[in-house]
Amino acid sequence: MKIIGIIPARYGSTRYPGKPLANIHGKSMIQRVCEQALLSQALDDVIVATDDERIYRHVTSAGFKAIMTSSEHRSGTERCHEALLHWNKRQEIPADAVINIQGDEPFIRPEQISIVASLLKQPGAGIATLARNIVTQEEIFSPHIVKVAFTSNMEALYFSRAPIPYLQGVEDAQWHKNGIHYKHIGIYGYLADNLESICSLPVCILEVSESLEQLRWLHHGHRIKIGITEFDSIAVDTPEDLLKITNIA
Repeated sequence: MKIIGIIPARYGSTRYPGKPLANIHGKSMIQRVCEQALLSQALDDVIVATDDERIYRHVTSAGFKAIMTSSEHRSGTERCHEALLHWNKRQEIPADAVINIQGDEPFIRPEQISIVASLLKQPGAGIATLARNIVTQEEIFSPHIVKVAFTSNMEALYFSRAPIPYLQGVEDAQWHKNGIHYKHIGIYGYLADNLESICSLPVCILEVSESLEQLRWLHHGHRIKIGITEFDSIAVDTPEDLLKITNIA
């Protein structure tokens, strides 16, 4: 299976304009994401998909690959789809699958990319993502942390900003001790045909209510395989987030 990693990178973030170019100890955030992605043995290629010339020039001047995409996309998923189409036109053998690596997670683990790639190789897996066991009460009840519930076959049942599952008769302060709550880690893998399909789906009320595009896919009958990772995701959404991670690099 030929798998490429695509890193969507917008300049015009509402909460943090220009964040892909933010400096983290001498390297831009997007450069750090590229370096981490290239450490994965599961990927045949790594490309940044952007709508901004500044990001494109920065990425290519640093020696990485980039593709210009439309500024009209509603999500990173749509940007990945366009980038895949451009990439395939240049190749003798098209990619079978894409892993969407978030451009604002400079410490993504190569192991996490490999887990998603392995899930895509399972029979019937069209979409794949990751989850991590939640161990703190704060994470369970934070609307900024997306939770996921899944089946015994490791397929997603639902994603929510609310605490799921609800624990009947258990005090809130004790929920994190039950070990059944999982945080969604926002890396996605798609078989090429599935990526094309989900980009044409109409928006559903669940997606609008929770502001989670993966609920659209579930609503329309797509299966999402879940892999478990012990590593957290560290996303940078605001300048304040950047200050918090400066001691990690």
